Amino acid sequence: MSENRHYDVVIVGSGPGGGTMAWRLAQTGKRILLLERGDYLPRERENWDSQAVFVEARYQAPETWYGADGSSFHPGLHYFVGGNSKVYGSVLLRLREKDFFEIRHPDGLSPEWPVKYDVFEPYYQAAEELYSVHGLRGEDPTEPPAPKPYAYPPVTHEPRIQELFDGLKREGHHPFHLPVGVRLEERDGKPLPHSACIRCDAFDGYPCITNGKADAQVICVDPALAAHPNLTLMTNAYVDRLLTDPAGRRVTGVEVKRGAATEVFTGDIVVVACGALSSALLLLRSGNDAHPHGLANRSGQVGRNYMRHNNSTVLAISRTPNPTKFQKTLGLNDFYFGADDWEYPLGHIQMVGKSDGVQIHGEGLPGFLQWFPEKPFDWLARHSLDFWLTTEDLPIPENRIFYDGAKVRLDLKQTNEEALHRLKAKLRGLCAKLDIHPHLFDRSLYLGKDVPIGGTAHQAGTLRFGPDPATSVLDLDCKAHELDNLYVADASFFPSIGAVNPTLTIIANSLRVADHIIGRLGA
Repeated sequence: MSENRHYDVVIVGSGPGGGTMAWRLAQTGKRILLLERGDYLPRERENWDSQAVFVEARYQAPETWYGADGSSFHPGLHYFVGGNSKVYGSVLLRLREKDFFEIRHPDGLSPEWPVKYDVFEPYYQAAEELYSVHGLRGEDPTEPPAPKPYAYPPVTHEPRIQELFDGLKREGHHPFHLPVGVRLEERDGKPLPHSACIRCDAFDGYPCITNGKADAQVICVDPALAAHPNLTLMTNAYVDRLLTDPAGRRVTGVEVKRGAATEVFTGDIVVVACGALSSALLLLRSGNDAHPHGLANRSGQVGRNYMRHNNSTVLAISRTPNPTKFQKTLGLNDFYFGADDWEYPLGHIQMVGKSDGVQIHGEGLPGFLQWFPEKPFDWLARHSLDFWLTTEDLPIPENRIFYDGAKVRLDLKQTNEEALHRLKAKLRGLCAKLDIHPHLFDRSLYLGKDVPIGGTAHQAGTLRFGPDPATSVLDLDCKAHELDNLYVADASFFPSIGAVNPTLTIIANSLRVADHIIGRLGA
């Protein structure tokens, strides 16, 4: 192998897991290769065009996958430097401390994590500081212990959201400022002239044309490339398979397709961070004589236990107009672990990006239009308060991604649906007390109504970690049980997913695994 094709570490994927890993390892001076199947997302007018982003899916991967019933769908994946974080909402929440223990739900158990919150806490703090998370400790009673405050102040509420915040407080609830990863400096609720974020209405679900969103490209990949010449980024580089020695104990090559050419790169250590779905597919298509059912799959767990939350985006209609632009600032966890009338956990409520008439018209709200004036979609958008509801789904082996011949197949059975229905009922009850019509309109946003099978924004599981090679794919350091130099640094390792956005846990774990790899490298 040519010397210039050998690296100390090869990282596959540049999203929050891979991008963060590259940023950390580049500081060691070791030769690091970062492979990304896509290119840089273009900064263009369409970044802020809701028709282009949500209706036409301009930045979504043009792939076709299949469900268990044979129906086709387009997965909500984004192949760019920075991965799915280029269009994420940038809310960066820690899992609750109880989420690391076994939790009972009506449909079964959310399993205990083999590594608990105390191990993750310092990495959560480091992740929050790295990704410019703006927040305020102490408002949320479910918040896990944190010895340090947020390094950046909370993003201020605009007037209508402040009214909602105050109303929830009057009703005895505990709304809190969402922890948002954003490159924002503001005074009196207004961004300062040098702030990258301008508090626009195209933040959640859109690419950020000003680079104000704290995504993996802006926060990790580009700064690391600028500061460390030992880091190499290769774009438009699709990793077709991982090669191993005859015994199957080490990854000896990373086979990369770039256009019509195929190249092989080697690394002392290989880190896979393609996202839970694509990482599992990579291991499955890398099968060989030593790993006949896919790489690291002696347990049969590769691709299984897929989770992606039970999510729903709903519009509540304010009796007064809601002129808010930057709406994603308020969260509520009062029902996270249950309610007086329900012994099981319900989940998390947060604001989502502000709707406009194009989005609503593109998704449609049949059956209700007789309520509204002549231009109902624009009227709805002017009055809407938009909420994102998240409840936990359970990791069952039947929920899996795999190859069915040449086709990618994703089997998905909904679990824990009752919790989502009850959480919506709780929100309806709150609306009735807060100058909001007590009716909720389901809105698909970029995931689809109540998230159909193509909704993959919160993908997790598929390569769970644990101490037992018979029931897990990765060990506690996220190294494959069966291979000495293969690590995973995305949400594949999750044994359960809780009911908060998973990205901060991905980043924190990437920093944790990076520390272990640095020890191996002797750096």
